[in-house]
Parts: sequence; structure tokens; C-alpha cells
Amino acid sequence: MAGAGEGILRVVDQVGEVGVGALVALENLFPPIPSELILPFAGFQAERGELNVVLAWVAATIGALVGALVLYSLGAWVGSERLHALAGQRWFVVLSQKDYERGERFFDRHGGKVVLLGRCVPLVRSVVSVPAGVARMPLPRFCMYTLAGSGVWNAAFIAVGFLLGENYHRVEDWVAPFSYAVLAAFVGWIAWLSWRKVQRLRATESAV
Repeated sequence: MAGAGEGILRVVDQVGEVGVGALVALENLFPPIPSELILPFAGFQAERGELNVVLAWVAATIGALVGALVLYSLGAWVGSERLHALAGQRWFVVLSQKDYERGERFFDRHGGKVVLLGRCVPLVRSVVSVPAGVARMPLPRFCMYTLAGSGVWNAAFIAVGFLLGENYHRVEDWVAPFSYAVLAAFVGWIAWLSWRKVQRLRATESAV
């Protein structure tokens, strides 16, 4: 990751604020690109006078919206009916139709909060755009929540990098354990849903 990290920072160093926005957009699509490295470095560069801190924040927030809209479009293309039908297939053990319907009701009630708060959680900040698209959350509403949540996340990390100066890289070390915990929880949740669907299928077969 060290080599990849150096390449990421080189983009910011060479392209400036535009590079920050482009990398944050890619981070939404490829979570292994860490915004907790990009944004503090942008803050450090701003503290050195190499970047305009406001423009870096604007570029990062626009980049986050662009990346989120790509995933939103993917979710909208899949659509609720197609995903519901997929969940009904025996081979699709990740999700049952009952689980999908339960999640759909939850997102209908709390989708705005999920998108807003999810933009401030590693990994979730990328994934959350897909169910928003599946649910066809009104686009202006989705954009508003995405810009608000991303704006807070970006401002916080750029500010920390600005204050830490040459120690900006410590931010990634602080956030990494939380990111791993979120990833472990996500994998565990998917595994639990899969196990439960398999158990239900076996129970149905035994009853026949």
C-alpha cells in the first residue's frame, strides 16, 4: 500500500485541487483508495501554501458527489424489482426476499439519515449510494444529503491535515482500525444473512 499511497499523493502534488477531487471520486468507486490519506495530505499541502484549502474542500466534495452518482446510477439500473427477483433465486444466498423487503421498508423510512451519516463512515460511504439508487431516492434529496455528509467528512480530514502539518500521515493510522472494524462487521452481516437464507431453504426442503 506504501507504493500506491505514494502514487496517490503524487497526483495531488502534481495536479492540485483537481487531483484531490478526482481521487475522492475514485475513492467512492474503489474504497481501497483511502480518503483518510488523500484529504489530510491536501490539508498539509494547503498549510504549506501549495493548495487553496477552500478549493481543495470544494473539489473533494464535488468529487464525492460524482462518485456517489455513479453508484446511485448502478443501483437505479438494477432496480428494486430486479433485485427482489434475484433475492428469490435459490442460488442467491446473500439475501432472501424477506430480508430485502425488510431492508426496503427501513430505507424508505430512514434513507435520508442513512445516506447523510453513511457518508462519514469508511466503506459505508461508498456502498450506501447503491441502495439509494435501488430505492430511487429523489435525486435532489440524494445530492443534498451526499453533499452535506461529504462536506463534513472532507472538511474534518482536510482540517486535521492542515493542523498536523508534516504528521498528516498519522490520520490514516488512527482511522485504519475503525475501517477494519467496519469491514469485519459488514462481512459478518453478509455471512449471517447468507447462513440464515441457507437454513430457511433447508427447512423448506425438509418440510416437503
